Amino acid sequence: MPQTRQHIEGERPLRQRRLTEGVVMTEDDMQRFLADYAKMNRSEGTVKFYRRKLKRFYDDLPADKTVRYGTLQKWRESLLQDGYTPGSVNAFLSAANSYLDYIGHREFQLAGQLKDEKAPQPELSRAEYLHLLRTAKALDKEKVYLLVKLFAATGLFAQELPEVTVEVVQEGKIVCDQNKYKQIVTVPTCLQKELLDFALRNSIGSGPIFQTRDGRPMHRTYVSAVIRNLCEEVKVPREKGNPKCLRKLYLSTKAGVESNISLLVEQAMERMMEQEQFTVGWDE
Repeated sequence: MPQTRQHIEGERPLRQRRLTEGVVMTEDDMQRFLADYAKMNRSEGTVKFYRRKLKRFYDDLPADKTVRYGTLQKWRESLLQDGYTPGSVNAFLSAANSYLDYIGHREFQLAGQLKDEKAPQPELSRAEYLHLLRTAKALDKEKVYLLVKLFAATGLFAQELPEVTVEVVQEGKIVCDQNKYKQIVTVPTCLQKELLDFALRNSIGSGPIFQTRDGRPMHRTYVSAVIRNLCEEVKVPREKGNPKCLRKLYLSTKAGVESNISLLVEQAMERMMEQEQFTVGWDE
């Protein structure tokens, strides 16, 4: 039986008729797809990769979980707005296209690959960052204020936001497990107090501090959207309104501070050597 790149052997869910108006994505179908995909001697890492991509696709669908004509096109645009590179977006779409092929609804697939030209990540200046904080405070948008400050002060990734719980903020340390290695992120004292005060006023006694109204961890799509909206309020380019740009600001600020510290150390060493040379140098 010939196989295409997206073809998966196995017993597929039967479809009595093709639903041109849309097809509902179910978690059962997704699990069957992943189980059959694993039977093709795919590595565990590859199966997990597809699982993450499809879970994101499922979470980003409308409330009725229906895939329609244009759904993948809109999803691609949303992923790009969230700061994903074209290569990453192509990976998301590949998983979604494979799933749609599996359930027999290729008419809803999105053809074509985005070219990964590796455009430079837009940079948010320190002045723009402070302007965002001042505006959020003036508009009484405390949650947005804290989100902006959190990413710029800690360098967290958006997917690590659920790790920001009341318990770890009380300790002042956030243990993150990204890119196959653990990293301990320190929460600055001033931000620690603001986060705990926010949690107390909103009756959040434990668990993630940033939650939706029904108590679930806040989705990264929503996080990027509220930061972009704040950027529009202060006339900062929308493409700078995402956690990635705030993380880049954190890294560049940290590098600048470390550079200054290194210069001070060199200067102190030079002064010490000059003093020693004055007292015990060969030539007096």
